[in-house]
Amino acid sequence: MSSSSGRLTPEAARGLQGLLRAEIGPGLSERELDAVEARFGFSFSADHRVFLGAGLPRGSSRWPDWRDGDPEDLAGRLASPVHGVLFDVEHNGFWHPDWPSRPAGTPEALRVAGSALEGVPRLVPVYGHRYLPGTPGEHGHPVLSVHQTDVILYGNDLADYVRREFTGRSDSPHAHATVGFWSYFV
Repeated sequence: MSSSSGRLTPEAARGLQGLLRAEIGPGLSERELDAVEARFGFSFSADHRVFLGAGLPRGSSRWPDWRDGDPEDLAGRLASPVHGVLFDVEHNGFWHPDWPSRPAGTPEALRVAGSALEGVPRLVPVYGHRYLPGTPGEHGHPVLSVHQTDVILYGNDLADYVRREFTGRSDSPHAHATVGFWSYFV
């Protein structure tokens, strides 16, 4: 459902949206997409921009409402992956092997982990706890299901994810993580 170059087209995005169990409202304009990115300090991937420009899924709290949603809710969704990692640092002994040695005290461990997490690629919510890396201008990233440090590949790309999540069909199970820190978990 994407073009021969692997990029999601507006036509393919509208076709995918026809598979959703959601009302589809008018798509976000380039100006609206830019405003969301500026307000919340992240970038949508190219496929995510095309998908949201084709139509904005709504009618369920699992779809982020980038047009009229509560800013605190949207900020919380954006922060959730990092907060989940910090929860596992504090309560489950998680420590990434690329970080400096884990400090003995929990408060100091949280400070070091928090500092390290400031530089990881942002994950942008697609639906519920399904995320795409926020990589401006890039396409074809897999969709990740993220709950704390339980990170699962949920689709080879946005088109494959929609088919998998909403119809049970998938292109193939051979997706691989493509973005820095988050690749460690899968």
